[in-house]
Amino acid sequence: MYYIGIDLGGTNISAGLVDENGIIICKESTPTINGRPYEDIIADMVELCEKVMRDGCIDTANIESVGIGLPGSIDRDKGILKYANNINITNVNIVEELKSRLKLPVYIENDANCAALGEITCGAALGAKNVIYVTIGTGVGVGIILNGKFFEGAYGGGGEAGHMVIVANGEMCSCGRKGCWEAYASASAIIREGRIAAAKYPNCAIYSLADGNIKLINAKLVFDAADTGDAIANKIVDDFIEYIAVGIVNLINIFQPEAVIVGGGVSAQGERLTAPIRKICAERVYGREFKTKISIATLGNDAGIVGAALLGKQKI
Repeated sequence: MYYIGIDLGGTNISAGLVDENGIIICKESTPTINGRPYEDIIADMVELCEKVMRDGCIDTANIESVGIGLPGSIDRDKGILKYANNINITNVNIVEELKSRLKLPVYIENDANCAALGEITCGAALGAKNVIYVTIGTGVGVGIILNGKFFEGAYGGGGEAGHMVIVANGEMCSCGRKGCWEAYASASAIIREGRIAAAKYPNCAIYSLADGNIKLINAKLVFDAADTGDAIANKIVDDFIEYIAVGIVNLINIFQPEAVIVGGGVSAQGERLTAPIRKICAERVYGREFKTKISIATLGNDAGIVGAALLGKQKI
């Protein structure tokens, strides 16, 4: 049998046809386009499911279930996405919407939890029981697995560490509060700082690599500019990594996980990202007893798809 995993992100909606071993047979994606009616996003998810079934020459009779990784707070029992600030959806029964169209069992889970499940099942944290997955994309998502179980909190919204405040009265976050980790450690944050710097310093490498078009600046471009030796870009990247590490230190101090896995688009920087994070963690974790493994997600941006697909197979 096969499974379908959907990863609903702030930038893209991705879906994959996955076999029982967690291997993606084929996948498709489409832009999320924030601000659209939720009905349009539902329609896109359905269309992506149909596409991957066609691509894999599989019909619904061979699909065990569909799993969806959703950003924000969810009600797992009722199948409701209660709140997702990055895609502007509130109190929508995602499970019923998809079940009525696909005629298949549908499961939902927090997107970062799905990625964590993917990594402990067939990725960088294979076999671990206490793992934190940090996904750095449009926002900062955190999936927490403790003693082999998802950490959900008393009311289903636990684990939103991207919205712990690390700078009192700091930068405005998309959630409406100030100083959240997400406001400093997301791809959106480094893009913001890169664009501000390019506008202020037109002689810097960021401006040059963007050919003077500030709208073209993305996270990778800022890292590329830093790699040229540009002092302004290096300051932005160093501060960005410092903010990521500050949040990870907090999580290690609270949970003492076996592993922290970093995923999302920025994780493509590999050791450029994780080496300084390890150094900062070693210097700052409580008691200086730093045992947690910090590594890049083996499954890359596919971790969320794989974990979502396995929701129907591996309940944790």
